[in-house]
Amino acid sequence: MTTVARSLLLAAVLALSPAAQASEASVVLDFEKKLDKPVEVVEMLEEEAAKKKKEEDILRENSVLDQDWSEHIVEKAIMKVLKELKQDSSARQETRAVDCPDADPTLIPWNPGHNEAAQVVVGRGENYLLQSSASFHSLQIKDGGRVVFADLGSASDAEIVLKSREILVSTDGEFYIGGETCPYQGKATVSLYGRSDDQNNNKQFLVLEGGTLEVHGKRKLGWAQLTQTVPAGGLPKGTYWWDSAPEWPRGIHVRVFEEISGIHVSTDRFDTQVSREESLRLAAFLDQVPAGRVVALAVVNTANGNLEETARQKIRELGSVEVDSLGRRHAWAMVGIKGDSSLAVEQRLPFVDTQTTGTATATVTLQAFFGSFKVTAKSEWLGGQPRCTFTVHGHGDETVINLKDDVSSWEPGDHIVLASTDYQMEQAEEFQLLPCEECSSRQVKINGLPKYTHFGEVADDVDLCGEVGLLTRNVKFVSEMEDGCYGNNYCQFFNYDTYGGHLKVLAGFKNVHLSGAEFTRMGRQKLGTYPVHFHLAGDVDEAGGYSRPAYVRELSIHHCFSRCVTIHGTHGLLVQDNVGYDTLGHCYFLEDGNEQRNVLDHNLGLVTRPGTLLPSDRDENMCLRMTDTVFGDYTPEPNKECKGVSTFWIAHPNNVLTNNSAAGSAEVGIWYIFHDAPTGPSEGSLPWKQAERTPLGGFYNNRVHSNPKRGLMIDDRVKVTPASAEAPQEYLALGQGQGYYPHQNADLDQPREPAMIVGLIAYKNQVGAWIRGGDIWHDKCAFVDNGVAITMASSGFFPRDVGATQQMWNSILVGESANVGTKTPESAWGVGGVTPVERSFPSKTTFPMRGIDIYDGPTIYKSCTLKKYAAAPEHDRYSSAIGFRLTNDWHMTPKNNVTDLKFEDVKTRVFTTGEDIPFMSTDKDGDKNQIFHDLDGTVTGYPDTYVVRQDNHLVRHPGCVDKPDWRASICSGEFAQVLLAADPPTPRVMTIVRDEYPDHPMTMQGAKTLNKKFYQPVVTLQQSYTVHWDTRAPEVVTIYLFNFDGGEWVRLGLCYPPGTTFQVKYQLEGRVKKRVTHEEDMSPVFTLTDVEDGGGKLFYFEESTGLLFVKLRANEGRGGDDYCSDAGCERVVITATMKGDQVSDCRTAAYPKYSLTPTQAVPMPSFSAAVRDCVDCGAQEPIVFDPALSFLEVTVSSAGLEETRQGHKSFVELNGVRYNHRSRGYMVLGVDAVSGTVTHQSTYDTHGDTASDLAMANFLRKEIPQNSIVVVAVRGRASKFARECLVALRELGATGPVAVEDKGNFAMVGFKGTVWPSWIQHVNLPSGQGPAQIYNRIPLMG
Repeated sequence: MTTVARSLLLAAVLALSPAAQASEASVVLDFEKKLDKPVEVVEMLEEEAAKKKKEEDILRENSVLDQDWSEHIVEKAIMKVLKELKQDSSARQETRAVDCPDADPTLIPWNPGHNEAAQVVVGRGENYLLQSSASFHSLQIKDGGRVVFADLGSASDAEIVLKSREILVSTDGEFYIGGETCPYQGKATVSLYGRSDDQNNNKQFLVLEGGTLEVHGKRKLGWAQLTQTVPAGGLPKGTYWWDSAPEWPRGIHVRVFEEISGIHVSTDRFDTQVSREESLRLAAFLDQVPAGRVVALAVVNTANGNLEETARQKIRELGSVEVDSLGRRHAWAMVGIKGDSSLAVEQRLPFVDTQTTGTATATVTLQAFFGSFKVTAKSEWLGGQPRCTFTVHGHGDETVINLKDDVSSWEPGDHIVLASTDYQMEQAEEFQLLPCEECSSRQVKINGLPKYTHFGEVADDVDLCGEVGLLTRNVKFVSEMEDGCYGNNYCQFFNYDTYGGHLKVLAGFKNVHLSGAEFTRMGRQKLGTYPVHFHLAGDVDEAGGYSRPAYVRELSIHHCFSRCVTIHGTHGLLVQDNVGYDTLGHCYFLEDGNEQRNVLDHNLGLVTRPGTLLPSDRDENMCLRMTDTVFGDYTPEPNKECKGVSTFWIAHPNNVLTNNSAAGSAEVGIWYIFHDAPTGPSEGSLPWKQAERTPLGGFYNNRVHSNPKRGLMIDDRVKVTPASAEAPQEYLALGQGQGYYPHQNADLDQPREPAMIVGLIAYKNQVGAWIRGGDIWHDKCAFVDNGVAITMASSGFFPRDVGATQQMWNSILVGESANVGTKTPESAWGVGGVTPVERSFPSKTTFPMRGIDIYDGPTIYKSCTLKKYAAAPEHDRYSSAIGFRLTNDWHMTPKNNVTDLKFEDVKTRVFTTGEDIPFMSTDKDGDKNQIFHDLDGTVTGYPDTYVVRQDNHLVRHPGCVDKPDWRASICSGEFAQVLLAADPPTPRVMTIVRDEYPDHPMTMQGAKTLNKKFYQPVVTLQQSYTVHWDTRAPEVVTIYLFNFDGGEWVRLGLCYPPGTTFQVKYQLEGRVKKRVTHEEDMSPVFTLTDVEDGGGKLFYFEESTGLLFVKLRANEGRGGDDYCSDAGCERVVITATMKGDQVSDCRTAAYPKYSLTPTQAVPMPSFSAAVRDCVDCGAQEPIVFDPALSFLEVTVSSAGLEETRQGHKSFVELNGVRYNHRSRGYMVLGVDAVSGTVTHQSTYDTHGDTASDLAMANFLRKEIPQNSIVVVAVRGRASKFARECLVALRELGATGPVAVEDKGNFAMVGFKGTVWPSWIQHVNLPSGQGPAQIYNRIPLMG
């Protein structure tokens, strides 16, 4: 039955229902309805109400359809419905005459034909209804003229194509394709044509002052999320691929695959050429393979030398006839089924030479539960090298995918794109939709099988469901293109024509509203020419006098040549529900740095490629070759000045970003970049540095993934001055910035206003988020599978925003999720550390993945959950839940702190650094001072302690607890920092020695990127230290007391040459304006005791050792999170007049004279496992993109015979509703995975009834529908006759043994569908070890 027929029947029988008769409400079919108002952001309560109504309607429909209606009654009802439809149609026709632009009776039919030389002007009194395709040289609509496309309706195959080199709409001119309340239903195209080398060609659509542009295509959902993984190749866990190249691992390679799903089970290689033991090992390996498994074998190089009879016999048992003829360097491949030799396929090629022997190929096609799949093994000698490959892939030409939203507006023939859910954006795939009678409103059928897996689950309490975008629209703006690149269109970078048309809206327009249209092959590599461009339009909302604010909604912008939507000098624009795919340069782009109050809501951007327009758009090749506008012969630095292309480029913080997804770019997902001053034509429109101080407009519920650099970036600048000898970089080149410092009214003298990053989901990025600046706080965020989850940084040695912190709470960080990705030649592919399964990695398999990345600070993490982090030394990868900034030249503050953290399935909580570890260093200043404060002990089990690098003797003491696997120690104590600024800033190494550990000095070099030399060690308070240099001491040393509370002190002895004289001053430096507000001379004294007994304003120079002793004591109180006191930054300035140039290293004179026995000033607290392994800590809620997402809470308890006698019960509990299992054998429940409703329930005594085995198998396979959660529990005994039902259970995702021992315990939560979600679980325990129990929280697909 067709959808229309079923809808008609349903409407008819509903008309017979008592409720319908009582209300006498007419029935209007959904497929005939039209929306009568623009789409708005739906409120959560409305969504919940709609969901509830839908559930009620489903129940009502089912109850009505189940009744036995007579033909006469049904016929009467259908006639009634048809009559009401006719009446409703007439009413809509009357409405159409009012609301639809093409229904205006004053319009003059217009069929101008084709004349590419015609320069057409539509002016006053000319109101045209374009009824057929037309071609012009140019079209200008002005002075009250109007052009309206006739709507030929969705049933018509005819398309109206308006082709022109240029279209201008100005001075009360109007251009309409559909209307807001009457979307265009037919097919309409605006086609811009012309070449870049044509004379006077513009290839543009301009809306000028006074112009009106209304474009409204069909209302179709722009994009949705998957609710189920779409696996590569149509197999439940995706495809398999392995290639021995470029290495030549000699011998017989073996792969074993599961026969139901094609899942790779085991791998090994046997060098039977040189070792008889390897041959025996091969025989034992094959003997252990269970019956039914698929076994693939292939030779690399040669394998016959010591292949003895035992191994040959095992290979014969698989079905081989060629193994006895296997000779030196023969290419041989085989695929067989263990236990059925008749299915074996093999090929052997005798060796000819290394160049031409060829490829031996063996392929077996298996018919399985999920359809057919192929297993192929290849062995070859070609091109001088041996090689083998193994592949498993599905066999089919269509796939049904499941989506979160109603996509019934998507039609057969439409094109969609599935976003990558792995690290590489290029795993995005395009498909065409096929007719699908069996699909629900949340399903579509695509042509072919995906090459890559597209993840679609909420895993580890984080929404990782991939996006699916609609590319096809019935209204189109396109450009006619040449077959290849030509002329001056940057053909050195592009091998295709990039000279597309563009649509530009300028200041003073009358009305512009765009919705439901497709823009493709638009834009060009020239500034100011973009697919959709609001150019210096000013305020386009109520602030600009627009009663109907401008918007850009539901556009499909794809395969374009310069950005997606450009907002340039424009404020108050709504950009909503759009798809931007496969474009060059920043996709959603705010240009000059003064754009404010724009709202970007629920937009999808993916496959954002480099372009040439701005340095930040360019890749390395473009950056190095485009040097026309740098100063002189300067060579750009690509990693600093270019390589910043971003899907969302936000050049001013006062804009709202909600519900967007940046699903793959060449560099960054969302980048908040800061202009010190507006650039381009907006220069002078805002005060200097206003942007970096302006409060955040809003950031809520955005997603960033599949970006090789950073997901979210809040930092850095663009260069706002021309290239010069002093600054040779190109204008608008990227520059290293100092972050974002939001204050009320953008005024640093007013209170800070924290920028709230709420609901961010970042996964599969090299860095999930890089945040630098003042108060930037994160709530309910999630970071999954990132190389580094998040780095929060301040702004150098002197945090610029006094008292500011970066914070995160209520968030989830996951190292290795169930989204293992897809193996490709480009991917970093290796074995995980949490579970030994193959998976993709962010850059290299040796990169140390980290959750919390501790940097300078102060940063605060609280109530966060960290999951699935593990170091894997066997793979040279040292991942950890908490780590430190790699190769850190800068400082580290002990005020970085964590509290209320929860760790789940984390093998490595912390890792500092170590020698000869990839990507790590141990010799940078920041590396040596790694530290953070475990306030409540939830990291270490020791409350109020610090985690420090294990060899840092400036902060450790005898009572510290060493953690060798962390390369760290856990220490109690009180710590602060001293900052020593050396002048002149010549390169020199400073050595600081703690008197208690003179044999363990710390050397520091200062940040190499700074002209000034700063040294900032973390020190234990109330301790004494000496400072030495590898050159003569600096003439001026300024010492700051950072993070000292009032009365806290350290004593320093600084080394100087004999005969040095000193001027020493104590100063207070203003915290904001850095001016000295108080100064007094410190007094010399004649003994060290005088210094120690003094109040911190005395100094003593000891000629015998060359040490100048000062007691650095905080005289002022410090509040909040500022580095300095409330009165200002306390500092001591030492000016030395030295004689001679000798090296100022006084250690031989200072020690052992000042050596002290190590002490422990602060006792170590007692260890508490309950604190370390807290239960109620961490994030309390899942992090999901859709707040309406619901879960099914599943508890299964299965008691075997002995467990039953002990009083244990067998039951299933679903969302608190218990289903008791009181009979012997299996209980099976089928649950609708969309609604969570139990649809099927049955029990089977497979111990006492021989027929129950097949009955249960048939129940699982035939009665329980697709997309069902299947819950299984056993009671008593179930094993005696269980055979085929066990195969059926394996088809639901059980990958381990499912055969229950007699009297054993078995519980399972499986899935009936085309994929095996990661939440599938089963527990199989022998008698006496039960009951078998499962608790799971399963996200529903509804």
